[in-house]
Amino acid sequence: MSSRRRWAATAATAVLTVGLLTHPGASAAAPPSAPATAPEIALDPGQSALIRFRLPDEAAFQQLVASGADVATRPRTTDGQVMADVVVTSAELAALTRRGAVAVQVIQTEADGARRLAEGRRSARLAGEDTLQFLQAYWWTSNGRTFLQTQVATSASDDPDVEITVTWTTADGTTGSYPLYRFEDSGEYQYHVEVPQRLPAKPVKVSATSSLGGRSRVVTPTAWPNATPPPLPTGYQKDFIDAYMTPIDIRARIQRLGRQYDDLVDVVDLPRRTQGYRRTAAAYLGDPAAAAVVVESVKFGDQGMNGVQVRTVDPGRANRPLGATYRDRVLTVSLATDAGGKVISTTDDVAAFITARYPQRFTAFVEEGSAGVPMPVTGPARLDDGLAGSEVPQRPWTVQALRIGAVRDGSKVGVLAYSQEHAREWATPLVTLEFAERLLANYATDPATRELLNSVEVFVIPTVNPDGANYSFNDYNFQRKNLVNHCTGASRDPALRNSWGVDINRNYTVGSYFDGYVGGSPNCLSGTYAGTGELSEAESNNVIALAKANPHIKYALNVHSYGGYFMWSPGAYKAAGRVTLPRPSIDEAKYFQDSARRIVGAISASRGTVTWPAYTGPVADVLYSAAGNSADQLYYELGIAAWDFEVGNDIWNEDTQQWEGVGFQPPFDEAHAESQEYADGLLELVRIARDSAATTR
Repeated sequence: MSSRRRWAATAATAVLTVGLLTHPGASAAAPPSAPATAPEIALDPGQSALIRFRLPDEAAFQQLVASGADVATRPRTTDGQVMADVVVTSAELAALTRRGAVAVQVIQTEADGARRLAEGRRSARLAGEDTLQFLQAYWWTSNGRTFLQTQVATSASDDPDVEITVTWTTADGTTGSYPLYRFEDSGEYQYHVEVPQRLPAKPVKVSATSSLGGRSRVVTPTAWPNATPPPLPTGYQKDFIDAYMTPIDIRARIQRLGRQYDDLVDVVDLPRRTQGYRRTAAAYLGDPAAAAVVVESVKFGDQGMNGVQVRTVDPGRANRPLGATYRDRVLTVSLATDAGGKVISTTDDVAAFITARYPQRFTAFVEEGSAGVPMPVTGPARLDDGLAGSEVPQRPWTVQALRIGAVRDGSKVGVLAYSQEHAREWATPLVTLEFAERLLANYATDPATRELLNSVEVFVIPTVNPDGANYSFNDYNFQRKNLVNHCTGASRDPALRNSWGVDINRNYTVGSYFDGYVGGSPNCLSGTYAGTGELSEAESNNVIALAKANPHIKYALNVHSYGGYFMWSPGAYKAAGRVTLPRPSIDEAKYFQDSARRIVGAISASRGTVTWPAYTGPVADVLYSAAGNSADQLYYELGIAAWDFEVGNDIWNEDTQQWEGVGFQPPFDEAHAESQEYADGLLELVRIARDSAATTR
């Protein structure tokens, strides 16, 4: 069988959340061990987990996407088999297994917190027509190990079957090679690429050959990132993070910092209060498996509707019309009867009657599959909002920011760091709070920190999406969106509660779904649901309001997880022709790249984690199209140099010679390490802002 490997991203992948660009592989110098038989992975009934699957082929992955599966990352292809990270329930795991998928790694459980591959006729080409060009050739060391990553483009871009092999050589003459795989995005060829390869030593030259006979010139790989932050002084205070933090914990930390460092920080209440950790109350009137009507409160459950009961009764008399009473928090529906006294009301009759009779209290709709069937005598059923977090206040939430600086009057260049737009990304507030606390704690004792806060003003929003985060911690740890439910009709079925909400990072105004860009969805149940319109949500409005109220903010960094990316605009494209938002100018692009090297270098200084060069660049190029993301609005509309982190880099497993994912809520030791290294990266961004301000005076 051919060793050709290829993956294509299409507009259909709007369900994707955070992704990986490439797939595990091994160099010739350190071949992977033969894969052992995968242990059987099972979930308890009703449990969800983030699992890495080995799928039989690309078609299986496309079936996942088409079915609306919660695919967490871009797939990665190894020897014709597709590896994909998918959030699944126990039933979905069993269904995938029956269809030939093999669960190879449980990245994270609920309890723990494209195109088809095809053989085609090769285009008739002369060898001289196949020109190869290295787009990237970088090497680095991490924890005593050497890695190489390359991207190569071929002029035979229309031929889907071109195979490219990279050969490397070290200083002592050791050589090895590895194949690249073809990467397409929205039907457009981009390049051939592979995950970083483990090498025995620093490579001194690399070259590429193709199956059409093409050869690249020999190039010398460049050190990556080739930037080192200044050393920290003796006594520098760090490591302020000792546990995952809920929004309630974060609010307490913000208040404590405001009191402890009142000369350096202001606590800012952002203008738009969120819905709060609240939902309407609902109940099934009848058996969902047979015939049922969903009765839902108009007000939120905490507004006196939790515990309200609803029932249907047979009036016991002939020729009675459909009727209802609401007394002592019990809604009683008396079903209609015919001349013989037989109940004749249908589910549709009952749902319409409740909605029309009590429009200020209840709305009702027929459960899917129950339309037009006789309404049974049933109940009483108790309405409930389904929320489990008893300690979470059920009221609108005021999102807060820290404004940090020795001078906080708008006269200094501003830097904005914000996190947890996506609720399930628990490690991200740990990064921004560690960063904030380092600045405050070291101001009095470290001259370098003092100089930074005398020159720069820093804004930090630790949790943009507190409602979704509260739901993630208490109800469903894979919750991505906020809690505002714009669904109508059968999509409001309580069985779908974990799919409600708006993706905050698809709700901004530039390059949005509403403008025709790829990566947002109009489906209220989609993980990338863009909302009812641009800036329809309080959470997105708060980010933009803070930036607009402080026009001296010239730098921003949005912290997400997971995958280990460092990115900037453009973040979206239109599918036809893959037309991106306007590219930064040549000078701006160089500034983004040079700054990225500094920040990636600072991150790597903590524990040797290196963000891959293939994962460093514009969002639309190294990840996917993310229509309506916040960084694009900050950059294009407000002129802010805006970057994005995806913390949680894959970890190299020396035993298996594979890169392994860490997930949205890794074991706390890993989350803690991420907080430390990415706080280092945020500190480097403040230095970059300081340096830029100094050169423009």
